[in-house]
Amino acid sequence: MKVLWLCNVMLPVIAEQLNMEASNKEGWLSGLADVVLKKRYENGIELAVAFPTQDKMLPEGHEICMRTVVTAGGKLTCYGFREDTTCPEVYDEGLEERLRKITEAFRPDIVHCFGTEYPHTLAMCRVFPKKDRILISIQGLCAVYANAYFANLPEKVIHSATLRDRLKNDSIVEQQQKFAQRGKMEIEAVRLAKNITGRTEWDRYYTREWNPKARYFNMNETLRPVFYDGAWSQEKCIPHSIFLSQGDYPIKGLHYMLKALPIIRAKHPDVKVYVAGNSIVNDKTLKQRLKISAYGKYLKKLIRKNGLKNSVVFLGKLDAEQMKERYLKSHLFVCCSTIENSPNSLGEAMLLGMPCVSADVGGIPSIFTGGEDGILYEGFKTPLNGFDNTSDLKMSDEKQLETISKRLANAILQIWKENEKIEDYCKNARNHAAKNHNKSRNYGKLKEIYAKMFMESGD
Repeated sequence: MKVLWLCNVMLPVIAEQLNMEASNKEGWLSGLADVVLKKRYENGIELAVAFPTQDKMLPEGHEICMRTVVTAGGKLTCYGFREDTTCPEVYDEGLEERLRKITEAFRPDIVHCFGTEYPHTLAMCRVFPKKDRILISIQGLCAVYANAYFANLPEKVIHSATLRDRLKNDSIVEQQQKFAQRGKMEIEAVRLAKNITGRTEWDRYYTREWNPKARYFNMNETLRPVFYDGAWSQEKCIPHSIFLSQGDYPIKGLHYMLKALPIIRAKHPDVKVYVAGNSIVNDKTLKQRLKISAYGKYLKKLIRKNGLKNSVVFLGKLDAEQMKERYLKSHLFVCCSTIENSPNSLGEAMLLGMPCVSADVGGIPSIFTGGEDGILYEGFKTPLNGFDNTSDLKMSDEKQLETISKRLANAILQIWKENEKIEDYCKNARNHAAKNHNKSRNYGKLKEIYAKMFMESGD
């Protein structure tokens, strides 16, 4: 059985072999590819991977290329293709011909698309003729994210724009519109594919709404290998330190944390928040000031207004080992997003057995049980981003922002107050994550899905 994976980025294991810069995104796929390759004689799978690539990988004048790399699991065929991933809201019709050439070269029995966030998934769903042999794995859902994008921001902030925003056509309103445009392509892709894999009640609800005829397979994700070893210890962490894995755009909810922090600091003056990922608040140099966005400017204002300069640390991009180190150093992991499916960062924190607080939004309740694995607090909900018809729509955005921020603060204060429960939370979270992210079980499920598709298709 020949299987072609369509990925959003060049997998780190491939980038390493080709001496190219590796992305921190989707690193878990390298581990899954390694297992599939190592067990190829048992599973009968011949695997190839296609992905958008850097220009230097493409021969001059070419829009696709093929390489073979040697991984720990064995040889892997790779196809790079040209795509401008900096503008994922724009559909490049040329993608269809590029992906057609790749499928004609490899002649896959099954095409497995990881994610719906980029136009290449729609292009593949359009050109690959055997729709019952297309499998889409849901990661996030741009169409739904668009409905939660403004995240209770003040109207003045939503409609503001810095010089950087104007030059890049990337104001907060334009960012939301880009998500909405990506969502339209995403919905078409889901409607074309005959097979979907997801892992939460939330993604099942929306994909079924868009394509009730598609088969839905439940399959959890295998996380990056480094997080399967090591365990959090309260004795070794920095007291009252909070870790957030991202905070560079509104749906990640950093502004809720900055609103909650003065409440927390009144009880714990030593509290400190560490934020990984792109830092959008730097303004020490002229270049940095010119590059600041409206959302970054708003975060800076909250930090300044609430006197949080010494209470918030922006760490920049971290690789897997650095992320693990920060989890283990921190007293608490917090997910304060307005929408998520099943964030890998929360899974990583749970797998390491650390205390967690999360907003009860999107698919999170499918992977994190409030009151057992940690604390869930009521986050941003509307009928357009949830599926349980609960919302705070009777409140103004300003009131919602204050209310949700207080809920977040109270959840953090509660978990630190109930210190005797932390050990149980951590144990339960680790056991839950170990089940969700079990490598052999997830690999077995993947094999089962491929076999079912192959045997039951119309060919």
